[in-house]
Amino acid sequence: MRASGILLPVASLPSAYGIGCFSREAYEFVDRLVEAGQSYWQILPLGPTSYGDSPYQSFSTYAGNPYFIDPEDLIERGWITREKCDSYDFGGDPEYVDYGKIYNSRFLLLREAWENSNINKDPGFRKFIRDNSYWLDDYALYMAVKVSFDNVCWVEWDEDIKTRQPVALENYRRKFAGEIEFYQFQQYMFRLHWEKLKAYANKNGIKIIGDIPIYVAFDSSDAWAGPELFQFDKECNPVAVAGCPPDAFAATGQLWGNPLYDWKYHKKTEYRWWMKRLKACYELYDVVRIDHFRAFDAYYSIPAGAKTAEIGEWEPGPGYEFFETMKKTLGERAVIAEDLGFLTPSVLELVKKTGYPGMKVLQFAFDSREDSDYLPHNYDHNCVVYTGTHDNDTTLGWYYKLKEEDREFCDEYMNLARCTADELHWEFIRAALSSVADLAVIPVQDYLALGSEGRINTPSTLGDNWEWRMRKDAFTKELAEEIRAMTGLYGRLPSEEKEGEEVSP
Repeated sequence: MRASGILLPVASLPSAYGIGCFSREAYEFVDRLVEAGQSYWQILPLGPTSYGDSPYQSFSTYAGNPYFIDPEDLIERGWITREKCDSYDFGGDPEYVDYGKIYNSRFLLLREAWENSNINKDPGFRKFIRDNSYWLDDYALYMAVKVSFDNVCWVEWDEDIKTRQPVALENYRRKFAGEIEFYQFQQYMFRLHWEKLKAYANKNGIKIIGDIPIYVAFDSSDAWAGPELFQFDKECNPVAVAGCPPDAFAATGQLWGNPLYDWKYHKKTEYRWWMKRLKACYELYDVVRIDHFRAFDAYYSIPAGAKTAEIGEWEPGPGYEFFETMKKTLGERAVIAEDLGFLTPSVLELVKKTGYPGMKVLQFAFDSREDSDYLPHNYDHNCVVYTGTHDNDTTLGWYYKLKEEDREFCDEYMNLARCTADELHWEFIRAALSSVADLAVIPVQDYLALGSEGRINTPSTLGDNWEWRMRKDAFTKELAEEIRAMTGLYGRLPSEEKEGEEVSP
């Protein structure tokens, strides 16, 4: 069934608290999606971010970002006053996330709310702790101990707690019992707020597309609690790390630095850790986009300590057996395979065998030297088309940076001579929506006709990433009506609306 959606990270929502969160503005965005005739809201990973503020480098694959907790709810519960909330400096630019100011204020706000909450007497809180003990116990302890060691990575902790000696674990749990509860409190409130928002979206016909990074961060409770899952030496240091080889976009490749999985171990356990991880994802999302899908066929292994990704080797991944196990364990689930980049025949065969839709990105289509699978006339219906992703420039920013010969090809293919500069973004959106792809997802910045000032991330760079926010008044009712008109023109309205029934926000 043909459908469409909009890509907007939670952090990029407007709010009064310096960063997007599960506040009233998130519900208003859902309302706009409904008015615009959309069926999906795609977001980025929801985990707590670390150095660099990337949602793809988190302290836990399970935990939620405490920045997304809605302070308004804490005020309504009487755990903190509005005056105290307003006294914190979260940054004054409505189109920019100032992570430094948020880091230095948000946890103070949350700590006061926790101290006033008497949360340990809440039966719902106690049940949440029990139900999520398989990851929450390690995560809460990890964060408490990490702070006590001045936030250094676990590999630099004292040997007894670094290697999780039973006596040390028990001593630290007793010593930091209060701090552990503080981190449990954050996760409980995150889950309450997210589940309420997701239920509202689902009730109004909007499904959530979530994102699971294939790798976890080295500085994470996952790596500390499960070193046997990864390619570590006896000192718990990675012997090889993840990345991508050199290509046209990065002359020295991309050195991500994440630890690589010991796939032989995972195979012996019938991928037990992965199945738990995926099951948890489907408790949060309706559809899961699996990042860097090609690594399940073959992954790029870079020797630990390398300064760039130029020296590395391709190693075999788990292949179709992994997804066969997933289907047996979890049943048939909605998946989007992030199959971008150079794809070998074996990767293409793996995607085909799983039956999952891959991704088509219009910005990758217009190389004047060759035909491209990303050109709309080459699509199969079982795919998801994007004008761009969170790793791309906005469509207008990209278009005006194209090489002359590529832009000429783009202009001819898209027949852009007939439109004005103000209409350019709509023509790329039209190309995506009119394609045969079952699902079309457009970043909100393209609907807002933003240039490079709206870019979210530039891969392989540090600083100036993940900071863009949408202005509160940007996504207007008038824009929603325009989006609905084009969505309907190309047969992508929700089925109820196609039959003439209204969906009330």
